[in-house]
Order: sequence, then C-alpha cells, then structure tokens
Amino acid sequence: MDPIEPLHTEDESDFDAAPRGFDDSAPRPVGSTPLEEAILSRLDEDKAQDMVLIDLKGKSAMADTMIVASGRSHRHVGAIADHLLRTLKEQGLGKAKVEGLPHCDWVLIDAGDVIVHLFRPEVRTFYNIEKIWAVDSAHRMVRD
Repeated sequence: MDPIEPLHTEDESDFDAAPRGFDDSAPRPVGSTPLEEAILSRLDEDKAQDMVLIDLKGKSAMADTMIVASGRSHRHVGAIADHLLRTLKEQGLGKAKVEGLPHCDWVLIDAGDVIVHLFRPEVRTFYNIEKIWAVDSAHRMVRD
C-alpha cells in the first residue's frame, strides 16, 4: 500500500493561507438589486471562486440576472448552496428552487429574478455556460 502524503509538512508556517488556485485579488461583481447584492455577499463570505454576474435583461425571459461561481470541492459547493438558501429564506427574498444538491457537481438555485449556478471547477470548465450567454458569440452576430 502506498504511504499517504500529509497535507502540510511540519516546517510550513502559513497554515492560514488561502487555498492554492484561489485568487483573492479578483474584484467581486456588484449587484444592482437587493437580491443580487445579498447573493453576491453570501458567495463572497463563503469564499466562492470566480464569481461572474451575467445580465440577462432583454436576452431571456427566464430571469434578469445569472450568477455563476465555483467551489473547491463537492463539500464546498454544497455548503455554499446551503448557506445561500438559508440567507435567502432569512431575508425573505423568496422561496428558491434547487437542483443538483445531492451530488454537488453543479447546483442550480432559481431565486426568481436571479439564477445561481454553483460548480466544481472541472464541471464549470466542461459546460462553460458563460460562453453560451456571451454577447459576442458567433451565432448571435448580425450578418450583412
């Protein structure tokens, strides 16, 4: 049986450092409504990664805004989703519908005017939903 490598060596001094791959320098998107701001604040508090706010006004009737974020693992994605649902309920911002919680690879939270997608990084890269909603997609360009 192979030996298990420790997460930290005894000579490491920065145990409280941010996890590898986490970029604290990226600015957090700013919401334009109380619902968007509550969701973004909660995601920020829970250390969600790579948050993107996509304005869907005029593009889709399903929602006004889509927020996409990543968690580091199944457990992190599940915890973020749970905390977000509690925050929405506590603030009286509507009953949110949830899909994907048992597996926590991709959790979708429909909070009415805002749809939140929480991904593990590998799953987010695979589906690349930000590209679907990009304004400059080739199939959406007007041709002369």
